[in-house]
Amino acid sequence: MVLLVTATAMIKCSMGTTPGVLSVPPGPVLCEGKPVATVQAVVPQLNISPFGMCRSPNNPVVIQATALANGVLTPMPCVPVTPAPWVPGSPTVLVAGLPALTKSSKCLCTWGGNIEISSPGQQSTQVAG
Repeated sequence: MVLLVTATAMIKCSMGTTPGVLSVPPGPVLCEGKPVATVQAVVPQLNISPFGMCRSPNNPVVIQATALANGVLTPMPCVPVTPAPWVPGSPTVLVAGLPALTKSSKCLCTWGGNIEISSPGQQSTQVAG
């Protein structure tokens, strides 16, 4: 069963300390009354909320804070940087011409975090257009 991702889906980053919420603007395709996300729902602060504190040793602000702490890894506030779409998208459901986001989709943060869907925001595959 393929679960489409909708507004209010919970997301997590492997380098973050807390889960986040995926925000999806109103759109033409609904599932359980919520807008369905597409693979382009990757805009930080608009679609992807921060994940608490970032623990990535590749993040420049974490590198600087860690250096100031004499090499002790020092997490800093998360500011996701997601330059590429989620992959894979749905091969069969399109929203405004773009593949819909599915529970198995993932995206990468520039600082090395893997972002995935922990809860898709809905429990069925019924889609209304």
